[in-house]
Amino acid sequence: MKTKVEEKVVHGNNITIVKRDEDCTIYKMEDVTGEGIMTCYHVFPGIDLMYNDFHMASCFSKFETKVEMLCIDHCREGRIEWQLQNGSYMYLKEQDLQINTRDHHTLGYGFPLSHYHGITIGIYMEEACKTLSSILGGFSIDLKALREKFSLNKKTFIMRADASIQHIFSELYTVPDEIRNDYFKIKVLELLLFLSTVDVPIKGEERLYFPKNRVERVKAIMKYITKNLDKHFTLDELSSRFDIPLTSMKLCFKGVYGTSIYAYIRSYRMHAAALMLRQSNENITHIAGRVGYDNSSKFAAAFKKVMGISPRQYRKSLV
Repeated sequence: MKTKVEEKVVHGNNITIVKRDEDCTIYKMEDVTGEGIMTCYHVFPGIDLMYNDFHMASCFSKFETKVEMLCIDHCREGRIEWQLQNGSYMYLKEQDLQINTRDHHTLGYGFPLSHYHGITIGIYMEEACKTLSSILGGFSIDLKALREKFSLNKKTFIMRADASIQHIFSELYTVPDEIRNDYFKIKVLELLLFLSTVDVPIKGEERLYFPKNRVERVKAIMKYITKNLDKHFTLDELSSRFDIPLTSMKLCFKGVYGTSIYAYIRSYRMHAAALMLRQSNENITHIAGRVGYDNSSKFAAAFKKVMGISPRQYRKSLV
């Protein structure tokens, strides 16, 4: 039997329900690139809060709504990539807030870091307006005004979450189970109040967009350097090999992956080394060489900087 929410929206045939009870429904998306889990709590009639945990490279959303909605997405970790109609790419990054109406949500998304974690608050306008007017008395939140403000020109609105909004979400990620349902109610109302004070620029917040050919080149660079962990490349060498101007390469790589090329490859090397330490009995010096370090001391220092402990301590901690 469908819930009230499922009567209002279509999730698509690539979404399955793995658990459902009175307060919560858990959805699963799965394809060849991985899987995503969406844990949805019913906060008020007409308002849901969903934890999104994706470990996949990309997905195709078939979500369609039959009613007016307003959705608020907060990115805690990872990144979401989507292609605009003009062919360029845009990114939702950590601590970003995205607000839209889900009117045109049927499209493909990428996860450049192969993971994404965040919260979505879904508001079904008609039912939510009735609910809030009945529970808040003289204390009003104008949901219709919020929807009109954040769906200006029918575009997705993206902003950096300021300290107040960031604080609200930080508590939503750590709420104890025993007070969860009531706490959700308080925090969702608090968030809506804060959003009612946000000034929305007429042209929307300035965001960097990246041309398709540059995004494809930096993705090729990422594949190349991660397949050759034992080798070192200068930025000039990569710029020349992949035929992309140096400044554009650095800017676009950070836009897609959220960090510099050097920081990305150092982190990737250390996580690859950690996997070898977990899954093999190889000598640490040998593992250091496989991830591009001739000097064991320099490898140990780099490993500790990324993983917090030395390679030797890391291996001992697994016993």
